[in-house]
Amino acid sequence: MIASRALLRSVAVVRFRIWLATALAFGALVAGLLRAQVNEEKRRDQSEETETRAASTPKPKKSPTPKTKRRHTPTPKPKTAKKKSGAKKTSDEAKKSAKSTSARKEETPKPRKTPAPQVEEARAASETAAPPPRAIAPPTPAPSPQPKPARAVSAGGQAQVVIEKSGIEEDQGFEPPPSPPPRRGFWPWSRPVSYRYLTSSVIDAIRRAPVKRRRWQFIVVHNSGTRQGNARVFDYYHKHVRRMQNGLAYHFVIGNGTSTGNGQIEVGDRWRRQINGGHVHSDYLNNISLGICLVGDFNRDQPTRAQLDACEELIRYLRDRCGKTERGTIPVKPHREMNPPRWPTDCPGDDFPYSWFRRF
Repeated sequence: MIASRALLRSVAVVRFRIWLATALAFGALVAGLLRAQVNEEKRRDQSEETETRAASTPKPKKSPTPKTKRRHTPTPKPKTAKKKSGAKKTSDEAKKSAKSTSARKEETPKPRKTPAPQVEEARAASETAAPPPRAIAPPTPAPSPQPKPARAVSAGGQAQVVIEKSGIEEDQGFEPPPSPPPRRGFWPWSRPVSYRYLTSSVIDAIRRAPVKRRRWQFIVVHNSGTRQGNARVFDYYHKHVRRMQNGLAYHFVIGNGTSTGNGQIEVGDRWRRQINGGHVHSDYLNNISLGICLVGDFNRDQPTRAQLDACEELIRYLRDRCGKTERGTIPVKPHREMNPPRWPTDCPGDDFPYSWFRRF
């Protein structure tokens, strides 16, 4: 029994040793394969890096220099006298022979070096030479589109004004002020005709303004929509409420007797500075039309007789001051006929006497 147990133990030990040896050998084999694979990958990476570097930085090729063949000019050898047997040269003869050999050496010229061809300099000059400038064709101007005339249709069925925009107008100078009003009667010392509502201060303000020729094409009549007010009140409202930079939107204001006198004419800053108005819902029409505002709400009331007479005097004097247009005298229109149809308005009101415009 004891012998059999020892035998079994020895067999188990042998098996264990065999299994351990095979496991170690297998592990060594696997480790060697892995190392070889890693080395191969490293080599491949190094070769790829060298290839990419070589591709990214190509070496400039050397320009071939033409080889020039040099011809060797043989130097003639000096002839030496044959030695006579048993003859001795004296010292004088030896000196003469030395001088003759040195003279012959000086007579035979040495070959000069041929200059190298200047091919590389010519190539460098041609490469650095700037290319000839290319001729650039001048741009052809594009045709400007012609604006279409604006069609306007009033809310009340009245024919509205059609405006044709013809581009930028040239400066035609300033309009001279009109002559003084004519005198009454035949005699020169008779009193001049005086306006009833155009005071001397208003006439002076109208005459002093630098009016350009054909600057104003229309005169537009408005109502304020309020029963009272004046130029100062409207200027504050337009500047601080409606945020208009130049303030009062009209060029002239005619009072109705509430805040100013009945028929009193006030000259606005837009006329003195000769700038566009802000009374029509069109920038182009504001630039070519003068605005006259009659204080009052003419949907409830009618303008006073003094307002209409003052407005008539002002319009006739403005026509003389601004001169004629291409269509003749400056036309006078109500606001409702000048506003674009996209923004209709009933200004200067339904109760305004529109037959009054027939006088102009």
